[in-house]
Amino acid sequence: MRKYLLPMFLAALDIISIIITAFISIYLRFDSGAIPANYLNMLVAYLPLTVLLYLICFYIFKLYGRIWRYAGSIELIAIVIACALGSTAWYLSSVAIGAVLPRLLYIMTGILLILFIGGSRLALRMYSYVMNKPKYREQQRKKNKVLIIGAGDAGALLLREIERYHVANRQVVGFIDDDKSKIGKAMLGVKILGNRNDITKIAAEKNIDEIIIAMPSVKGREIKAIINICKQTGCKLTILPGIYEIIEGKVSISQLRPVDVEDLLGRDPVKLDTTAVKEYLSGKIVLITGAGGSIGSEIVRQVAKMQPAKLLLLGKGENSIYEITQEMKIEYPQLKTVPIIADVRDKERINAIMDYFKPQVVFHAAAHKHVPLMEYQPAEAVRNNILGTKVVADAAAAHNVETFVMISTDKAVNPTSVMGCTKRVAEMYVQSMNKNSNTRFVAVRFGNVLGSRGSVIPLFKKQIAKGGPVTVTHADMKRYFMTIPEASQLVLQAGAMAKGGEVFVLDMGEPVRIYDLAKDLITLSGLIPDKDIEIKITGLRPGEKLFEELLSAEDGTEKTTHRKIFTARIKEIDKAELDKQIAEIAEITDGDKVVAALQKIVPTYTPNRENI
Repeated sequence: MRKYLLPMFLAALDIISIIITAFISIYLRFDSGAIPANYLNMLVAYLPLTVLLYLICFYIFKLYGRIWRYAGSIELIAIVIACALGSTAWYLSSVAIGAVLPRLLYIMTGILLILFIGGSRLALRMYSYVMNKPKYREQQRKKNKVLIIGAGDAGALLLREIERYHVANRQVVGFIDDDKSKIGKAMLGVKILGNRNDITKIAAEKNIDEIIIAMPSVKGREIKAIINICKQTGCKLTILPGIYEIIEGKVSISQLRPVDVEDLLGRDPVKLDTTAVKEYLSGKIVLITGAGGSIGSEIVRQVAKMQPAKLLLLGKGENSIYEITQEMKIEYPQLKTVPIIADVRDKERINAIMDYFKPQVVFHAAAHKHVPLMEYQPAEAVRNNILGTKVVADAAAAHNVETFVMISTDKAVNPTSVMGCTKRVAEMYVQSMNKNSNTRFVAVRFGNVLGSRGSVIPLFKKQIAKGGPVTVTHADMKRYFMTIPEASQLVLQAGAMAKGGEVFVLDMGEPVRIYDLAKDLITLSGLIPDKDIEIKITGLRPGEKLFEELLSAEDGTEKTTHRKIFTARIKEIDKAELDKQIAEIAEITDGDKVVAALQKIVPTYTPNRENI
């Protein structure tokens, strides 16, 4: 019953207001003189109808279903429109029944009603504030004080969202914007307090709890610079991603996400030459090995966008293949997707698959990639990374595949690990295949992929969640990083540019110090490095090196048509000699002997196996 009392009270106030304003208006219309009896009689006779029409309009615009304690410009607009519509309805009904009063009367009543109705709601808001002042103050103290970075369209939409739906737990204190002309002004009643250089000072002065970055169209390196400033405040940091929200006029709290390591890379989005990529993938049968892995599955997603005729998802693990297949069925129901459980080392099985499905493009992502783990089983790394690649490449050539793209790694350059060395041999074999084949064979070399299986990011997050310590092998260790979508898109682009025999090198930007990465992740989790979470140096693991390289000393690069993709100038391979060496190493099972054989194939391989 209680929830109906306030609307009933407001409706009663509105009825009184309508009656009073109607009589005030007719009084003012005749300049306080004698009001013609016929007009006065018509006003009184049809007053119940007038009241009803106004109340209907008020109900339509939900004047009895709003929380007036938080009323703002939207509520004011609703009052104005409702009163204007009510006056219009009154006039039209008067015309219909032949009881027309002076037109000015309708206008004046509408204007006065706006003042009366607005005034009653304002009085209600003030009464609520006074009566609940202690409670209100307590609520304000409990609210997260929010600073929005970006006083543009996204910031404005976000502020409206907060004020309408999240006012109970968030209070926007101000904006930050680098546009000097905006500083000191107010947007939607909230002041723009300063630029990025003022963030730390303002956060301290205003006791800010949360900083929201609402700059979806700004480049990655700018976002990175702002995040680095925000990290100094110790505030919770969230970000609004993507420009599409602005285009669609949809900016919501639900779209906010925590700032992640990807944002700290400061990398601008990769722009695909979709025309060139579609040209060699659209309408084609595409086979992806290792399709259930972190890289392989993302390649699947990117290829699916290019409208292939059929997508063959090959992997050894049935669960991962099942998951990516189900995802494709949901996201691309019209696409013919075929799950295939197979081992890339099984020559007969791979050839049978090629013969039956006749793929035109192959992305070879299947590989053992865990560096320390492969140090303990070099023979297994050889079988999967070298012999598996050989089986798939040979089958591709035998069945006239148009393009074969092998996924390689920066660890193949001057390798210190078994994994890196086996990937270099795989590169060499793929390169050697190009001369005597109609298939375009290429390899694509890139660094660590954020969030991929076996990468440091998931490990660090687990360690932070458990309360630490976060383990870093060496304080000076640096690595190149890319996001999974970025790496996968560039793989597709490299395939479009392939002439055959190239080793493509992706622009990885600047290397990142792993120790700094650990500190950033701890900070972004709202904790203090070496206070809340310990960073522990554990020493280099088997096969690891301090710095990764994308090119060896004797290699150079050549530009391609894509600014982020280069080709490495690598000397030609003697295929006959390489075939002989691979055949010999395939027969070796002893780990040390495998390593010795790998050194003969790759002279730049310097094993780091002290702890084995």
